[in-house]
Amino acid sequence: MPFCNMCGAQISDGATVCPACASRAASAPAAAPAGTAGLNDTAAGMLAYVTFIPAIIFLVLEPYNRNRFVRFHSFQCIFICVASLVAHVALGIVSAIPFFILLTFPLHGLVSLATLILLIFMALKANQGQMYKLPVIGDMAEKQANAM
Repeated sequence: MPFCNMCGAQISDGATVCPACASRAASAPAAAPAGTAGLNDTAAGMLAYVTFIPAIIFLVLEPYNRNRFVRFHSFQCIFICVASLVAHVALGIVSAIPFFILLTFPLHGLVSLATLILLIFMALKANQGQMYKLPVIGDMAEKQANAM
């Protein structure tokens, strides 16, 4: 299903008006002016999950920072990376206790592996055009994406 260019809500195929914001939906993709190239929404949403750097770039660049779909995936990627960093810092603090490094060392690898798998899964969902929300992080990302 396509998404509204103005509010990001899902609209049915062939609809001419968005049911959420009542703006006119484009019947066909608008042709880009000659000499300019850009990413479509799903590709930009997918690339936001590569690392947090493209996510930040998409939040700053002009055509993408107005798109709710791209903003949502960018914020969700940033929040996933921050949660992973917090988990690594917490494990690093616990590893300062004697003999706990034997326990926390494998946990660092598990956190990194879980983060990688989650980022790949979310990139695939973004490439399919879905705004898949993670339980806590997805709600925060949705609030930030709607704040503009």
